[in-house]
Amino acid sequence: MSEVPVFRVIFMNQNEVFEIYARQIYQSEMFGFIEVEEFMFGERSQVVVDPSEERLKAQFSDVKRTYIPMHSIIRIDEVEKEGVGKVTDVKGGNVASFPGFSYGPGRNPRKD
Repeated sequence: MSEVPVFRVIFMNQNEVFEIYARQIYQSEMFGFIEVEEFMFGERSQVVVDPSEERLKAQFSDVKRTYIPMHSIIRIDEVEKEGVGKVTDVKGGNVASFPGFSYGPGRNPRKD
């Protein structure tokens, strides 16, 4: 019997980079979204408390499934074991890029 995979999902949300760990991730039936389920957070028995991870736990405490827009995804990795989730601020100027799709229904980017 194979082990259940662990995924690290890194994505942007309002000038912050979120790094979360989950057991289930797949393409949503809603166009342009990734579904993430079964969030994984660190053990409570640790002596050192990471405020960033505590913030993630609080934000996703009642969430069964989240839908992340594909254009917000930075990276998805299948990892050996769960790490520490975190939220970090994006350093930079006051200009933000406008999210947009380069693909869509009825549009083939190779032929445009």
